Amino acid sequence: MSSHRILPLRHLAAGLLLALGLLSLSAHAQQYEQVGDYQIHYSAVSTDFLPAAVAETHGIQRSPAMALLNVSVLQEVGNELRPVNAPVSGTVGELKGQNRTPLEFRTLREGDTQSQVAVFRIRDDEPMRFDLEVRYDRNREPAEVGFVQRFHIDR
Repeated sequence: MSSHRILPLRHLAAGLLLALGLLSLSAHAQQYEQVGDYQIHYSAVSTDFLPAAVAETHGIQRSPAMALLNVSVLQEVGNELRPVNAPVSGTVGELKGQNRTPLEFRTLREGDTQSQVAVFRIRDDEPMRFDLEVRYDRNREPAEVGFVQRFHIDR
């Protein structure tokens, strides 16, 4: 059974966005779903928000029409949160499930932090539906994570 929560980014022990310093710690929240002892964190932001040096280092195209989806998994072990290497697959598309585009994830590592990231084209001012499968534990079925987000292209 999974539950959907919002976690202030300052409480997140790992995650690409925190590791790269892409977002203000106090102003933004990252969403996550709890699946047993695992937290599946996800967030999507315009690649235009990435500092040029960070985008270049990681081979990410900066554009107001492109966004970056970041997925990271943490396992609760005692009072600690430990990063987990968790492959992710999924699609993004229209709210009604039409015109689905596969997301191409790749792994980024910063120290102990591991994240799966995918870049995709934004549909301006339209709700976009994300359907993900996260293999957080190789001995269990992947967790299904779905969410909707609307993006605006700054022109």
